[in-house]
Amino acid sequence: MTPDQWLEQVRFAADGLVPVVAQDHRNGNVLMLAWATREALEKTLASGQAYYWSRSRQQLWRKGETSGHTQRVTEIRLDCDGDTVLYRVEQQGPACHTGRPTCFSTAIRKDGGAETESEPGGHLLTRLATTIARRAAERPEGSYTVRLLDHGVAKISQKVGEEAVEVVVAANAEDGQRLAAESADLLYHLLVLLAARGVSLDDVLRALEEREK
Repeated sequence: MTPDQWLEQVRFAADGLVPVVAQDHRNGNVLMLAWATREALEKTLASGQAYYWSRSRQQLWRKGETSGHTQRVTEIRLDCDGDTVLYRVEQQGPACHTGRPTCFSTAIRKDGGAETESEPGGHLLTRLATTIARRAAERPEGSYTVRLLDHGVAKISQKVGEEAVEVVVAANAEDGQRLAAESADLLYHLLVLLAARGVSLDDVLRALEEREK
């Protein structure tokens, strides 16, 4: 499909705009919502940098042109109705003008209240890694994560080894549900080990990304 053929499938509104959702290509975080004209989509496709249309300034703009918080677009997707575009991006710095990683930092609780999360996380593992980091910083009493971290890298490494053995045993001698549970234990303890060593989940995902290429 040529660029022109792809753009013909985009259903622009009467004002010539289409909403664009930007998503972190590595961890799945939804970063922001903006608008694009046909020209903005063309420039994004041609340059690999995220372009949008500013409704307040009535002009084309490239993300990060003044702040330096650029978005390298790794993939463009179109939804099933053609009326929303998805940019999967490599974000440099925070995506939000407030300095937060994402514009969607306000979580609405079931009681109707709201709270701001510094790193909401688009993926369960990202959220889990964030929770582990929060435990390490806040040190809540009775936390198993804190207890593990207090034991140090050697002890956590031993625990990861034990969990890995349990995964192997479950894979060879138990049912799929047990294997899933043991794998969850392994992933959790591995994230704690990464936190203890100061290695981020994003570092691991970046290494996997390189292997995917």
